[in-house]
Amino acid sequence: MMKSELSRRDFMKLSTRTLLGLGAVLGLGGLIRYFSYEPGQGPPTVFDLGDAGSFPIGSRTIRGEVPAVIINQDGVFEAYSLTCTHLGCTIEKDKESIGFTCPCHGSAFDETGKVINGPAQDPLKALHVEITGENRLIVHTD
Repeated sequence: MMKSELSRRDFMKLSTRTLLGLGAVLGLGGLIRYFSYEPGQGPPTVFDLGDAGSFPIGSRTIRGEVPAVIINQDGVFEAYSLTCTHLGCTIEKDKESIGFTCPCHGSAFDETGKVINGPAQDPLKALHVEITGENRLIVHTD
């Protein structure tokens, strides 16, 4: 009987080809997964804030889930985004005025969203407010 011995050179070739083949299969699997990725839904852009009557005339209500400030001026609703136009931080109500300040870089905005102090250059985004037939307050952020 003849014993077939695998030489060191043949063993290295076989090992190298096996590892390269395995790497190619795993890489191909990763590429297939990458190109077949379907992003999930983004954040919501429509918010039902409930009964419009729960926002009394003259009120300024901050809603963190939007984030926005809802203003009821004599029955006319306005809403401004609380996302800073500088780098996207969520701004907060200023403790000393009726305006807002950004905790990240110090931008300041008045009660209507206009820039008082930079580095932000653009005013806060005005949001579309809708009152449904059932007297529900809907805010659109897109």
